[in-house]
Amino acid sequence: MNNWADCVIIRHGSIDLIGQFSNHSVIPVINAMTAVNHPCEILSDLYAISKQRNDYMDLTYTFVGVNANIGKAWAEASKAFGIDFIHCCPKGYEIENINIEYDIEKAIKQSDIVLTDSITEEYLNDFKPYQITTDLMRSAKPGAMLNPCPPFTRGEEVSEDVINSEFFVGYEFKKSLLYVQQAIISYGIYG
Repeated sequence: MNNWADCVIIRHGSIDLIGQFSNHSVIPVINAMTAVNHPCEILSDLYAISKQRNDYMDLTYTFVGVNANIGKAWAEASKAFGIDFIHCCPKGYEIENINIEYDIEKAIKQSDIVLTDSITEEYLNDFKPYQITTDLMRSAKPGAMLNPCPPFTRGEEVSEDVINSEFFVGYEFKKSLLYVQQAIISYGIYG
C-alpha cells in the first residue's frame, strides 16, 4: 500500500487492526469508524455545529444512548477539546469516566446539543423512557439542537414529531461530512 496510495482510510470493527496497519505503514492511516469510536463523524458534527453556533466549544452536549462507538467518540472529543459532555442512559449502559445523568428530563434541561445513536432491538425496552421528543426538546436550553446519528429510527431513539421539528439538524449537518473527510485526508497527506 505504501507504494500505491497517498493514504489509507479504514472502516473496520477492530481498532486494533487499524493500529496494526498504521504501525506498518509509512503513509497516513485514517480511522473512518470502529466498534469503539467514530472520530470522523464527530469532527464533522463539531464542524457543522460551529457553523451554527460561534460558542460551540462552550455548549453542553448530551448523548442519549448505549455505550457504543458514537457515544464513546463524543466522550473522546469532550476530553480532547474540553467540551461539557453528559451521557444520559439507564443504569448499566454508562460510558466510563464521563458525567452520567439517569434522569432524561434533567439531562435535557441542561443541554444545548442533544445527540443520539441507533439502539439495537435488544436494548429498546430499556431505552423507551429515553426517547427524544419535541416536548422534551422544548425543555432544553434556548437554541438547542437535536443531532441523531444516522441511521436513526423514528419511534425508537427519536419520535416521529421531533424529526419534523425545528430542533432537528441531522440532514443539514451530514452535508459537512464530505468536506470534513476531504480536510482530514488533505491534512493526513500534506500535514
